[in-house]
Amino acid sequence: MENQVKAMPRIGDLAPEFKAVTTQGEINFPSDYTGKWKILFSHPADFTPVCTSEFMTFASMQADFEKLNCQLVGLSVDGLHSHIAWLRTIHDKIDWNGLKNMEVKFPLIVDITMEVANLYGMIQPGESNTSAVRAVFFVDPSNRIRTIMYYPLSLGRNFDEIKRVLIGLQTVDNFGVALPADWRPGKEVIVPPAGSCGVAKSRMEGEEKDLHCYDWFFCTKQISKEEVEAKLGK
Repeated sequence: MENQVKAMPRIGDLAPEFKAVTTQGEINFPSDYTGKWKILFSHPADFTPVCTSEFMTFASMQADFEKLNCQLVGLSVDGLHSHIAWLRTIHDKIDWNGLKNMEVKFPLIVDITMEVANLYGMIQPGESNTSAVRAVFFVDPSNRIRTIMYYPLSLGRNFDEIKRVLIGLQTVDNFGVALPADWRPGKEVIVPPAGSCGVAKSRMEGEEKDLHCYDWFFCTKQISKEEVEAKLGK
């Protein structure tokens, strides 16, 4: 029976549960990592150049993600022996962009049947019927999907942006704010719009402390980089 292409989960949904064999043993996702942030990401195939560059980059940043209380989990539709051989090749032979001897310690899911890839909408026939696109799912400590990114097979991901999104989501939760375009820790954050005309008027007249209002619906305040970073990963 042919694999059925399923719609991907949406932002705000609980992350679909699955059990899988990985390079680090069997896992139950996301329940094994409840209480942590999770980044579940797919790549098209082992022994391909774009995927190799991405896994080396993820491996080089693994400690950064661990400090943010985040578990990385990779996936492709290859088998376990292929995964192991590819990761060994990355460690033993690939010297790229100043990275070498990179050891991938996070689990890489075996998904030959494409069961997980279909469950998460990673198989997109307009791009490929047999390989997962470059999907990234951000799942919070309560196992709810918070952000989804999709890239085509030919375009490697921006890992600075992946880390920025994770930091941003934690900051939104920690401070009850929204974040403007290109936000980085230390920049102003957005205070959600007030719910009543009286509060809006007090904002514009400067009665609310530490707010900078461009108009009644657009007010910001400063949270220092140190304040943001002190709460990350908590």
